[in-house]
Amino acid sequence: MRPEPPLVLITGGGSGIGRALALAAARDGAEIALCGRRGNALTETASLLEGSGDPLVIPADLTTPAGRTRVIDTIADRWGRLDILINNAGIVEGGPHDSFDDEAVEHLFATNVLAPMALTRAAFPLLQASRAASPRVVNVGSVFGEIAYPEFAAYSASKFALRGFSSALRREWKRHGIEVTYASPRATRTDAAAAFDDLIESQGMSLDAPDAVARRIWKAVRRGRRTVYPAGPERLFILIQSLFPALIDRALTAK
Repeated sequence: MRPEPPLVLITGGGSGIGRALALAAARDGAEIALCGRRGNALTETASLLEGSGDPLVIPADLTTPAGRTRVIDTIADRWGRLDILINNAGIVEGGPHDSFDDEAVEHLFATNVLAPMALTRAAFPLLQASRAASPRVVNVGSVFGEIAYPEFAAYSASKFALRGFSSALRREWKRHGIEVTYASPRATRTDAAAAFDDLIESQGMSLDAPDAVARRIWKAVRRGRRTVYPAGPERLFILIQSLFPALIDRALTAK
């Protein structure tokens, strides 16, 4: 018997890594639901998908309870269950930390941390209802959640928080048969990152294409991997930081 196509919800599906993930999942035959703030962008992504049936397009602000309820209710009404939740939506903010007021920090954490935590909690019954062997939550973090770069203090802190949430949830939901994958891509060439080209260049960062990042994440998800890290020097930097953090301090503050 041919296995059922996975039912996949992707947040932030209107552009960047989210759109690329939708394309990768659709090529694999998945049924796709897209959510995000920009309805037109979600519809554009949906029009690009092939082999994924009739994609669900759910415009919603995930930082609000009403937005999250709309997403969960739509999935429940259409599918009644969920196999893979991909928490991809997020914002990138950079600059000197003393330039961030309370509102800016709160908005960053509401989008990058609180929204995926709350949506994951709300999706728990749908994931429990999955007929997949291992329903899965995928949290798309960043190498900034492993290596804290100067002038990205708040953003790095939000991704450290998402990484910690992923590790704890993996251990907590193991007994429910729900797996958790944490993806840690390095800087990616998206519209959001383009606003910080000068900072990215000053830190000597290399940027990956969204398609390459998405293929790596989706491949890891289908293989049941717990984590996804980029190929390249960042893997070495993460290891060095865990053993000799002062070396990374010197490397990044010398720029």
